[in-house]
Amino acid sequence: MLNKYYRLLGRITFVIMLVYFAGCASSTQIEKEVKIVKSGDDIYSWINLDTVKAGRFDTGKMWTFEFPPSDYFREEYNFTPTEDWYNHVRMAALRFANYCSASFVSEDGLVMTNHHCGRSSITDVTREGEDLHETGFTAATLEDERPVPGLYVDQLVLIKDVTDEIQKAIDEGKTEEEKLNNRRNKISEIQKAYKEDTGLEVSVTTLFNGGKYSLYGYKRYNDVRLVFAPETQLGFFGGDPDNFTYPRYNLDATFFRVYDEEGKPLKTEHYYKWSPNGAVAGEPVFIVGNPGRTNRLNTVAQLEYQRDIQYPTTMAMLNALVQIYSEIIKEQPERAYELQDNLFGFANSQKAYNGILKGLRDPILMQKKRDFEKNFKEAVLSNPELNAKYGDIWGNIAATRNEVRKHTKENAAYGMNPLSTSAYFFTAKKIVDVANNLKLPEAEQKAEYKNGGIDTVIASLVEQKVDELLRDKLLLFNLQFFSDLLGAEHPVVTKMTGGKKGEAAFDYCLSKSVITSTEKTLALFKKGPDAVLNSDDPFIYYVVNTQEKGKELSKKIREITTKESDYVQQLGRAVFDVYGTSIPPDATFTLRLADGVVKGFEYNGTTAPVMTTFYGLYDRYFSHNKEYPWNLPERWLNPPAEFELHTPFNFVSTNDIIGGNSGSPVINKNAEVVGLVFDGNIESLPGQFIFDTEFNRSVSVHSAGMMEAIQDLYKVQRISEELKNGKITQ
Repeated sequence: MLNKYYRLLGRITFVIMLVYFAGCASSTQIEKEVKIVKSGDDIYSWINLDTVKAGRFDTGKMWTFEFPPSDYFREEYNFTPTEDWYNHVRMAALRFANYCSASFVSEDGLVMTNHHCGRSSITDVTREGEDLHETGFTAATLEDERPVPGLYVDQLVLIKDVTDEIQKAIDEGKTEEEKLNNRRNKISEIQKAYKEDTGLEVSVTTLFNGGKYSLYGYKRYNDVRLVFAPETQLGFFGGDPDNFTYPRYNLDATFFRVYDEEGKPLKTEHYYKWSPNGAVAGEPVFIVGNPGRTNRLNTVAQLEYQRDIQYPTTMAMLNALVQIYSEIIKEQPERAYELQDNLFGFANSQKAYNGILKGLRDPILMQKKRDFEKNFKEAVLSNPELNAKYGDIWGNIAATRNEVRKHTKENAAYGMNPLSTSAYFFTAKKIVDVANNLKLPEAEQKAEYKNGGIDTVIASLVEQKVDELLRDKLLLFNLQFFSDLLGAEHPVVTKMTGGKKGEAAFDYCLSKSVITSTEKTLALFKKGPDAVLNSDDPFIYYVVNTQEKGKELSKKIREITTKESDYVQQLGRAVFDVYGTSIPPDATFTLRLADGVVKGFEYNGTTAPVMTTFYGLYDRYFSHNKEYPWNLPERWLNPPAEFELHTPFNFVSTNDIIGGNSGSPVINKNAEVVGLVFDGNIESLPGQFIFDTEFNRSVSVHSAGMMEAIQDLYKVQRISEELKNGKITQ
């Protein structure tokens, strides 16, 4: 699923972890990855890579509404959208909170999105004694629709070009830091002014890496209520094993309703009507949603950095976390419910990043990126004016990436993150903080440390409740990771491991530590704060000898990336000067229109069907012996006679999507709903840096399948009739 677990396990925290460790592969990992790359190259030895050329749509088809490719649509599909069509399609689309997409599908504020986008909302409205994930939810009447606390949807109602003001402010800066500050200040000034003037939620979005800047104004709706949700097992049928695959059999759909300020269903002029037929093989379709992030305009040097350092390290972290959580669930099966969401989140990201990394290691895909860059550079260098402005950009970015490489391993080893660092280190950090505070003049010391209070403080730190099994498994991983990053002879590594490996290193580290015992820690503190700070305790030693250095390294890396950010925005201007709007900008979790056709693809020596049916759902259920995650809820085991199993259920199309697109409507030329995006196939994962028109596919729920389930299986007639008529009916 494109956005599965964006909110689960605190997605922001997880992303921070990935970013923090970006660019810091261990030496062992790097050697391993180099061997893989060489092996992969042998597979393509029969191909003359010099003959591989960039494709027309390598940078994708995520078109902005301010620069729609109307001429291309006319040439490709014999369809020329009018200005009214674009406005209507834009206004019917929604951004679902800050992690998904959605749309209005009736004039009475009915909203459609994915089940996995609404999963946390379903949890939020579950009442005591209920399990809506197990049973699903149906509001029999308007009065039964449940308000979701904190949920909102945003409608894009204002688009304004603010490029000139921002670029002028940038150009007034004398240094990279001044330029960055000028840019930040001007954006803040523009946003504040427009928010005060319009009352909208406004944000300035960078397009083409700084080639253009657009101000987007959103009308926010805060009264959003749950209307219908299937059982989680139907929205998530096949679980993580089926994720990023096709054929699929998921009813990944949930419906909400927006209410106005008077507490009545919102009347909206713009909504997508429901197609009577749904998606048809070979027809053009459009996906309207908010794709999250791509880096298709990155330089080859940046992509090689991701390939060689950033993503291998991210994979090392994810592999460890998946293994650790799997082991805990195996050893303590009673905790499966507690830990399963975390494990799914890590496994989902593991599969996604592995797919991206495979794409980066594909010599053909990388050669296409090199050819694009070669053509781009030639266009710049052959134009004296452009050459004077931008001729050095590629070399400058390569230089900054090389500078970052010098510091990333050590910086990564000195970083502490709750998701991936053992709790022992955080206890040690708090103990060091206490010792440093005790070294201050008495008047500046914290009151709770005085008059014997230090004993209570230390006891609370050492004896705090933690997940002991997770703590110990993370420590085992941390010790190996430090050794890989810093080398076995590094003082921090030898102090913590005694030169030992694996379980022996783990045992050595704990045997030398005092912070595992309240009594020993208090005894250490009685010797004074200097004794604490100069202790041989491995965890205290780590904190004392890494945290300040880590801050220095982080500062150095920020200085380098600040310089690089200026080069990147110059590159963006060059992109726009050379290509204009003939290519789309990278995704920015803002509204885009992606075109494609309903079409199958070849895989595993066969052909994936354009559409699946409910028959396939039951085949998968029986083929996997009715076991999780292919089991079915009660009502699906004995469907009513009128439930037609031959109805199209899921389908694939060639549209360009990425995380953030979850919940996006799939519409036809008439702006009618023919489907609902919920995933991409495994071949689409390299789409983070390049769009492959041959094998990349979007996976969607078919509108006919949604209607059949709502009408004939769940018997929610008031919703099926509202979808058919575009309004509430009696």
